[in-house]
Amino acid sequence: MWEQLFERILRSIVKDGTLELTLPSGRVMVTGEGAPHVKARITSDSRIAAVVRDPDLGTAEGYMNGEILVDGDKPEDEALRDFLGLVLDNMRKGNRHWSQDAVVRIGKHARRLSQFNPAPRAKQNVAHHYDLSAELYDIFLDGDRQYSCAYWPSDNITLEDAQLAKKRHIARKLLIEPGMRILDIGCGWGGMALTLAEEFGAEVVGVTLSEEQHKLGNERVKAKGLQDKIDIRLQDYRDVEGPFDRIVSVGMFEHVGQPHYDEYFRKCRELLKEDGVALIHTIGRTNPPGITSAFIRKYVFPGGYIPALSETSAAIERQGLVTSDLEVWRLHYAKTLRAWADRFEAGIEKARALYDERFCRMWRYYLVASEMSFVHGQQVVFQFQLSRTNDAVPITRDYLYN
Repeated sequence: MWEQLFERILRSIVKDGTLELTLPSGRVMVTGEGAPHVKARITSDSRIAAVVRDPDLGTAEGYMNGEILVDGDKPEDEALRDFLGLVLDNMRKGNRHWSQDAVVRIGKHARRLSQFNPAPRAKQNVAHHYDLSAELYDIFLDGDRQYSCAYWPSDNITLEDAQLAKKRHIARKLLIEPGMRILDIGCGWGGMALTLAEEFGAEVVGVTLSEEQHKLGNERVKAKGLQDKIDIRLQDYRDVEGPFDRIVSVGMFEHVGQPHYDEYFRKCRELLKEDGVALIHTIGRTNPPGITSAFIRKYVFPGGYIPALSETSAAIERQGLVTSDLEVWRLHYAKTLRAWADRFEAGIEKARALYDERFCRMWRYYLVASEMSFVHGQQVVFQFQLSRTNDAVPITRDYLYN
């Protein structure tokens, strides 16, 4: 029964391109036609049932456990990229099974609970991901530990250059003048704060819920001798007191959760001076509101959610903020994730020494699946420039490119 249901689901999805799948019984199932031609194997009958019950989580855990294998003479990450790219490209074209839409409809009703992130739970969720070994992040991030989408004005630059370009682009949008007081919500390991203080003369308060980020961020500030310019706190943004000339938040809004959007933007408005400017940089979706991947929710970012433009803009409007500029980055994150994945594969023996093979397969799946969601899916990056008045920033974008 499970094998028949599995085959029905797969044939409804993979139509463009060919998937040649060897089942545990030894039977070879071929679905779709044309290029690319991807070969894979499922080695366990129980895995077929798991994929039918939850295609997203069942496939991811199957790969993690070595029960789903992608064949071919390519390196593992390249083979996985071909497999996931084939599936996601078909889904982007509308090739879906009705059960997938049912999962989304059910998930939407449950998301207020899964994305309910009061301060104690938010701290636990952050610790799940960001308090992993510091050595793991050394393997695949740039030296500044920028763990968000880089900005690629050219293909012929390094990851380090692209991350610096991202920070400078954001700083220009903030129209910073020396001595301005800036709040960095979700400051990570302090890279943005360091750049804003060193290059733009700002005074920065950074807040994070990660103890590891807080520790290393303060070490970096001390090493630069910038204790009088930068204050990195282990604090929930909801507990911060203002006012601030500027607010910046990069890669943190994905952790807020849809039930807290009004609370988030209300706090931003409260903390901003009357002529203040905020820049919110977040992954977003170009399709209507949805749900978080079961794999991502369980293994990577519990409590997280990728917002749709419609639900984010509605919350901004309800809190009386002006969207003075909105920029959409499309393939910048795909390039960033590819750079991270390449570095992770190059240092995978270090990762195995820190954790185990299952963790490494999980992390590879996370990086490659995320990359493919930008290449073939509906994920982009939104940069919302927000203000309390409609004259807080220039009326043309010339100031960004001088």
